[in-house]
Amino acid sequence: MPEHNGELALDKLIHEPARLAIMTVMSSVQTADFVFLQRTTGLTNGNLSSHLTKLEEAGLVRIEKRFVRKKPNTNVELTPVGKERIALHWDQLERLKKLSETPPEN
Repeated sequence: MPEHNGELALDKLIHEPARLAIMTVMSSVQTADFVFLQRTTGLTNGNLSSHLTKLEEAGLVRIEKRFVRKKPNTNVELTPVGKERIALHWDQLERLKKLSETPPEN
């Protein structure tokens, strides 16, 4: 778990709310198309596209553009690194939650 100066550090790339929504949806499906992600996250076309580009550049998602029945279709899949990073992120959040529930030692 990444720590900075003994403190728990969250993955800033993933923790951004829109990207966290995308990564959370993607962690529960094998693949998703752009329209499905847009509907489930509530993001605009441009916003979703921008965040997917950042996640792709970081190696967390794989994007495949193709045609289905002569219509453009963008398909997204988590990479193994993406699966690992989102799982680690949720573990970090759970650890923070547990730490906040533990009474301080005197």
